[in-house]
Amino acid sequence: MTLDPDALRVLEIGRAAGGEPFENGSVAAARAAYDASFPTQQGEHEPVAATAQQEIDGLNGPVAIRIHRGIGAPRTGARAVLYLHGGGWVVGNLSSHDEICRWLANLGNAVVVCPDYRLAPEHKFPAGLEDCAAALRFMAENAGELGIDPAAISVAGDSAGGNLAAVLALLARDGLAPPLAAQILIYPNTDARQTADSYRRFGDGFGLTAATMAWFRDHYVRKPDDISDWRVSPLLASSLAGAAPAFVAVAGHDILADEGAAYAERLRAEGVPMVLREWPGQIHGFVSMGRHILAARQAVSEAAAWLKLQTPAQAD
Repeated sequence: MTLDPDALRVLEIGRAAGGEPFENGSVAAARAAYDASFPTQQGEHEPVAATAQQEIDGLNGPVAIRIHRGIGAPRTGARAVLYLHGGGWVVGNLSSHDEICRWLANLGNAVVVCPDYRLAPEHKFPAGLEDCAAALRFMAENAGELGIDPAAISVAGDSAGGNLAAVLALLARDGLAPPLAAQILIYPNTDARQTADSYRRFGDGFGLTAATMAWFRDHYVRKPDDISDWRVSPLLASSLAGAAPAFVAVAGHDILADEGAAYAERLRAEGVPMVLREWPGQIHGFVSMGRHILAARQAVSEAAAWLKLQTPAQAD
């Protein structure tokens, strides 16, 4: 399968812009470059019914969250989604994935909560995961105030956020986090060993490179043994059975393609209701590139339609 023309254009824009790979510079430089790039990739942010921002209590201090109430979401008993942004556990913030959160809120008639979880290397594993778990607990414990149905809370995320979402879904299954109705994993990182064949096929020239992914991972983990911890590599969990129903999206020209598909296959084999949606011509991060890639909103639309089937609400 050849690259989608939209994805090819994004890669050409990136090459023309130049810039050093993240791993060739400092974390501060990587964050500055990323913060400068994402506004040029996202489209115009569509309006939602309401937006609020506040701080919640985390295990190690306050965590900022942004809350979007989608158009069509009921005032009470709405479905809700905890959205965990990507960025290799090192970059990204409340604004970097705001386009996706707004789409998901409107298309899903949902309340979407995005936490500004702590980033590595200042805060290594499991700090960010703990902040995401705190946000999930906040949603469950304050469902009435938020106007959401505590039985219709789902988790979603892309890339490193997909990793955190998959881990939260397993913690919820085990009673270590509030229960979840569904999980949406967008090109998730599920195996920090980084040995899948897609690392060879797409390791350079397709946006996210194998070298950059290794740089991200090495900033995230505390020690080499963390790589095999299922909370870093959920594909290595002893069992996925009993996890919330899953929607897994995979980009065909992505170093994470094989581990995303492998995670989906394990979910299916272990009895978890699962939909795997593959975009063969797309690159890693395409859902965050709505300004240039038409399939970005289409992917979120499919995920939102699936979510509405998992969590029927009075707005439907």
